[in-house]
Amino acid sequence: MFSFPVLGSRCAPVQHLVNILAAVFLGPLWGVGVAFSASLLRNIAGLGSLMAFPGSMVGALVCGIVYRYTHRLGLTCIAEALGTGILGALAAYPVAALLMGLSPASYTVYIVPFLISTGAGSIAAYILLRFLLSKLPRG
Repeated sequence: MFSFPVLGSRCAPVQHLVNILAAVFLGPLWGVGVAFSASLLRNIAGLGSLMAFPGSMVGALVCGIVYRYTHRLGLTCIAEALGTGILGALAAYPVAALLMGLSPASYTVYIVPFLISTGAGSIAAYILLRFLLSKLPRG
């Protein structure tokens, strides 16, 4: 799995690409399930941290809901970025402090690294889905 460290967090843009694919093809609830499963696998493989769970699951839920009601790919990718990058990062603070024993400087400390990761994954998903959706038959 492709990931890189940024400010104490493991950034995995492929996770966000998968979140958006799940939102488009499976819907919000299955998307959350996919995000949970991917986070679990990342942790089992030693490629992630517990912060992967709130970040990816919140992002998957938000982008899944946005796609369900708008069917607009651009908004869905933005929703993934904001859901993970802002809401998921805020939800990661208590996970880091209470479950991981870390002492984050602020509740906003994970916003920048989460935004970097989800921004890269959201852009990749947008490009991939623009291509894939243009090849699918309309019906």
